[in-house]
Amino acid sequence: MKNSNVFFWSLVVALGGFLFGFDTAVISGAEKAIQQLWHLSAVEHGFTIAVALIGTVFGAIFGGIPSDKFGRRHTLIGIAVLYLVSAVGAAVTANWVLFMVFRFLGGLGVGASSVTAPLYISEVSPAAKRGRMVAMFQFNIVFGILTAYLSNYLLTGLGDNDWRWMLGVQAVPALAFFLLLFRVPESPRWLLGQGRVEEGRAIMHRISPATADAEVTTILTTNAADEAAGGESLFARQYRGPVLLAVLFAVFNQVSGINAIIYYAPRIFEMTGLGKGSALLSSAGIGLVNFLFTLLAMNFIDRFGRRKLMLIGSFGLIATLGLVARSFYSQDFSELNGLLVPVLLFVYIAFFAFSQGAVIWVFISEIFPNTVRAKGQALGSSTHWILAAVIAFAFPYFAEKLGGGHTFLFFCSMMVLQLIFVWRFMPETKGTSLEQLEKTLVIH
Repeated sequence: MKNSNVFFWSLVVALGGFLFGFDTAVISGAEKAIQQLWHLSAVEHGFTIAVALIGTVFGAIFGGIPSDKFGRRHTLIGIAVLYLVSAVGAAVTANWVLFMVFRFLGGLGVGASSVTAPLYISEVSPAAKRGRMVAMFQFNIVFGILTAYLSNYLLTGLGDNDWRWMLGVQAVPALAFFLLLFRVPESPRWLLGQGRVEEGRAIMHRISPATADAEVTTILTTNAADEAAGGESLFARQYRGPVLLAVLFAVFNQVSGINAIIYYAPRIFEMTGLGKGSALLSSAGIGLVNFLFTLLAMNFIDRFGRRKLMLIGSFGLIATLGLVARSFYSQDFSELNGLLVPVLLFVYIAFFAFSQGAVIWVFISEIFPNTVRAKGQALGSSTHWILAAVIAFAFPYFAEKLGGGHTFLFFCSMMVLQLIFVWRFMPETKGTSLEQLEKTLVIH
């Protein structure tokens, strides 16, 4: 088995995750300068920052269409172009509206990347290594976030236009992503689905020479059975199991409160009495913990399995969110207890990164048949991003009106439901071929 081929292809495609994380976080270093430059009101400023998230939702919803029509590889090349144009355009434009257009294009790239990159990696990876390979995408997201924060720090103070350098430096990894994609072949499963059998067979031989012919036969047989059953529509009766699993998984990912905590960590810490400097330092620590435990999860996801990681994570999230809620209800934020919430949220991030963070893109990319995998990945990804936007916009209002106790108790109760979902309904997918999973999950 030529794992070096698969590793290189997966590593290149996972660069889309690095750019995803970098693009999401880099705006934090530029947002104040942007507001001052164009004299933006609070509403205009908020929309300027949020426009990339809007692009992400659209990119996730429609990202499966070019993946099916033009192929995974060509779609990834298009995503690289979006990242490159967004980085250069946002860095050099003197026009506020054009700035928002370029940020929107970057958001489209993020959303489409969350569909196409895990999809491609899952389709080229052997079953025994698929979890680790796809989890590289999530690892690169958190690595991109950390790199953006470090880059912003290093570029601060270069002058009045330092924010332009912060945004423009993303062009370097975007160009590398674009060029390296020309050394990556098309997904063999997509080629076989298009009737390009010999091309697909040749790539399967590069992945696993000993089993390539047998796998090609299995894929072609499975695709023919899906088409005979009218399997072009994602919402056909036979796919309702994978559809329900993908939607629920994406919903639980966000009602854990993860984006509320990442986006508003300094505000949450200040609610417990920490000074602004300590709050910012604590939020930087969250990024580091997220990075380290995502790396740890990559090494266990194929050994323990997706379901076991999710069970461990669910118990940990319930415990930490429950204790945070209790702290806000008691309002005992003395010097020692004031550090309790930051410590609990560090532990919360560790459990999230070890479970939901690492598993979501792997699991959703595995559970759909070849004929509708791009559509299924788009459904899961768009559900994730729509809920992310809702939680991010709603959290400040509910935290103010209901208080920290009720808000974190809601997140805790959602994780109890997630535990029941994982315990009763989530199948294990480790070490099983995509076609064998289809026989288990799809109604024939």
